[in-house]
Amino acid sequence: MSSPSDDTRLPVDDANAPLYSVGQVASMLRLQQAFLRRLDEFGVVRPVRTSGGQRRYSRVEIRRVQYVAELAGQGMTLTAIRRILELEQQVRELQDELAEARRRIRELEGRRRRTGDDGG
Repeated sequence: MSSPSDDTRLPVDDANAPLYSVGQVASMLRLQQAFLRRLDEFGVVRPVRTSGGQRRYSRVEIRRVQYVAELAGQGMTLTAIRRILELEQQVRELQDELAEARRRIRELEGRRRRTGDDGG
């Protein structure tokens, strides 16, 4: 029997593994399959396609579908939702850049203190 620390993780352990069909996701989230297809057509949630052309969703995508369904339930269009998702991604990227810049500043300040260089 293998231990959980093995490098042989199962796809079910991977939140990004495309394991779930349109029917399964629709059933889980109590949505219409047509709604899921529209999300793909509008580029809002783009699941992986199998070699046979079937959509397969990961757990990460299922959470995104759930979020999108909530926004749609509040009356937002799919075009607006797609833009919201794009802007949220930009915010995350900018937050990451800011955190990295702050880390770099702390590193440089620490180096300056260690060397006794006061910058002037």
